[in-house]
Order: sequence, then structure tokens, then C-alpha cells
Amino acid sequence: MMSYYFRLALISMRRNPVLSTLMVLAIALGIGACMTTITVNYLMSNNPIKHKSDVLFHVQLDNWGPYEAAVDPNDPPFQMTWTDVNNLQKAERAYRQAAMAKSGGVVVPADTNIKPFQAGYRLTYGDFFTMFDVPFLYGSGWDSEADSNGRHVVVLTKEINETLFGGKDSIGENVTLSGEIFTVVGVIDEWHPIPKFYDLNNDDFGRPSELFMPLSLKLSMKLPSWGNVNCWKSPDEDGFEGFLNSECVNFQFWVELNNPGERADYAQFLNNYVNEQKTFGRFPRPLNNRLNNVQEWLEYNEVVADDAQIMMWLSLMFLVVCLLNTIGLMLSKFMGKSSEIGLRRAVGATKKDLFIQHTVETACIGIAGGIVGLGLSFFGLQGLRALYGEFADKLTSLDMNMAILAILLSLVATIIAGLYPTWRACSIAPASQLKSQ
Repeated sequence: MMSYYFRLALISMRRNPVLSTLMVLAIALGIGACMTTITVNYLMSNNPIKHKSDVLFHVQLDNWGPYEAAVDPNDPPFQMTWTDVNNLQKAERAYRQAAMAKSGGVVVPADTNIKPFQAGYRLTYGDFFTMFDVPFLYGSGWDSEADSNGRHVVVLTKEINETLFGGKDSIGENVTLSGEIFTVVGVIDEWHPIPKFYDLNNDDFGRPSELFMPLSLKLSMKLPSWGNVNCWKSPDEDGFEGFLNSECVNFQFWVELNNPGERADYAQFLNNYVNEQKTFGRFPRPLNNRLNNVQEWLEYNEVVADDAQIMMWLSLMFLVVCLLNTIGLMLSKFMGKSSEIGLRRAVGATKKDLFIQHTVETACIGIAGGIVGLGLSFFGLQGLRALYGEFADKLTSLDMNMAILAILLSLVATIIAGLYPTWRACSIAPASQLKSQ
């Protein structure tokens, strides 16, 4: 029976091609606008490491001044001091832990045909790669001995390995970074988490740093502090070490805790640590430490920009306007079939039969509008990519989830919009139509 209704729907759409096309285009415009903004919001709010989201925790300690909070109303700073990340790292109270910071310097390739260039460094510990499931093309991360002794080892991204070594297996090769020679121990395969959850302080949606090296080298090489640096008071000492020993925050700290018991134990450890530091004249504020897992950390930072959310709501309102126009067109079309409907009622068709028939026709229009809308949203996303460049590369990709959502959204919205025209069509009295003939 459904195939019969489907054939009737196609005949009806072909009989009024102009009205049918206008309805499909109206729905497609609304779906195209909606899916463009919904896709951007969906990718912005994506959790890029769902399978470990509940065991990875971002650590915050409130070392801020006594008279005002680092973040209103009473939140600790997003980052930590050099002193604290080193103390927590050395304590090794978590299953895994990785302090990190952003830096950079000049890269001098061994190949003299390649000009020196500036690149970003991610200073961290060997646990970083295991904690965040970083995929490797060649080699691996470094071991704890390299962390402890500040060995000159480096992990390259796939792109920088292509630049320096033409993409070949470069394990064991040397490269000069900030004036010192490093040995390549690993090359990361394609890895670009969106958003960049492990460091939301510096370019939430940017690419990872090009090179990774032990954080302990920061002091010996006097590597500069890149990214956000915040202080509630000036350093007590001058110079590079004075800054590292200050209350200025520029470092991130993550731990891996495998169950609620480990989380509770680590929270207690942080409280004990801060209380101990208070005896040295630090941490003047009341205890205010935080342990947020990945999802909690993303929500806390509200990584979805307000502008993106506003655009999504505006596009949904635009879809409503398109559906209102579709209701008018559908009403005109269905009421134009009054004589046909009256005749069908006269030969025995029930209101239920007519309702199903017109609902199937409405669904066909909705599916067609959804397919055309998908094409429009693809061009919309390409426009955003052209407008915002590399920043939008990873935020403008339609995946299968979004494609299915577009069709379902179009189908459901069109059926809802078609309820009133369908009800009017089913309410036509057959006697009046037969008399008028």
C-alpha cells in the first residue's frame, strides 16, 4: 500500500512541478543554513578523546592573590606555575602525569639546502604521548630517563618531518633546535584533536606544536614562554629564573586516574600539597583546587564561541520562516486537488487513507529538500573555509552523522509543517465537490 501512496506522491509532484520545486527549494534553503551552523557547533563542541575522557584530568591550583580571584566569581587560574608543575610531576602520585608548556625557537635543518625557520615547541614529559594516545608514524616518545636527565631528544610531527627529512624514517637523525643538537626519537602521524583540549589557553582550534621535547630543558636552555602568561604580582627576582620561581602561570598539568578512588586520593593529595605550600608563604587564598575530566574541562571553557551559537539559533529561525512559506505553498497545492479528493472520498477512501497519502507526499518533499539542503550546506562550509582559512579547516567537514541529521531534520520538520495542509485536505466534504462538478 505504501508503494501505491509513493507512486501517487510522485504523480502529484510531477503534476505541479513549479509548486513542488518551490517547496523543495524553500526547505533546502532552511536546511542548508541550519546544517552549516550546526556542523560548526557540533565540531567545536566535539570531545576528541571520548574513550579516555573520564580518566584524564586537568589540574588547577589556586595560587592567586588574597584580594581577588583569578577568574570570577571564585575560580583558580587556568594554568599553573613552574614550581607547582615540577613538584606535582616529581611526586608521581597519579597513574600517569604530564606537565607541559608552549615554547618555540629556530630550527636549523641538517640539509643546508633548507633555510632555518621558526617553529613551535611543546615542552612536556614522556607520559604525554601515552596519556593522549598520540599515534606514531616512526619511533615513539621518550622515556623517563630522558625527562630526568634533560636529554636532547625530540619528536616531530609528520609535517615537520616532511620538511626536514622528506618524509622518510628519521629516527636517529639530528636536527639543531634553538642552537643545540637534538636526536629524533619519534615522528607523529596525523594528529590534530579538535578542539585542542590539552591546551585550551593557546589557540583552541589550532594545530599542535611542530616539535615535542622534554620540559626539563626549559631551564637549561632558557627556552622562552610562548602563549598566555598571567601573574597576580611581579616576580620577586629578575631574569629568567626569577620568572620561573614567581607566581606567574604559564604551564598546564594533566593526570591520568583510572577510577573514582584514585581521583579522590589525588584530590586529597592536592589539598595536602597546597597546605604544605602555605607554610612557605604561598597560596594565600582558601583551598580551591580543581580536577576536571576532559568533558568537564571543555564545558568549563565554553569552547563553542558565542557567535557560533547565535548564528545557529538565527539559522533555526530562518528554517522556521522557510517552513511557514512551505505551509502556504502546500496548502495551495493540496486545496487545488479538492475535486480529486472529493472523488476519492466518494468511492470509499477514508480520511485516514487520504491523511497517509498526503503525509507520504509531504515526506517525499522533505527528503528531496534535505538532499538539496545537504548540497547547499556543503557550499556554505566551503565558503566558511575560504573566509577563515586554516582555522576553519577542521570545523567545516560534513560527516555521516551530520548528513543523517540533515535528512531527518528535513523530514520531521516538513511533516510537522504539512500537518495543517494535510488536515485541511482530509476535511473536504465529498458531496460539495461532486455537486460543484
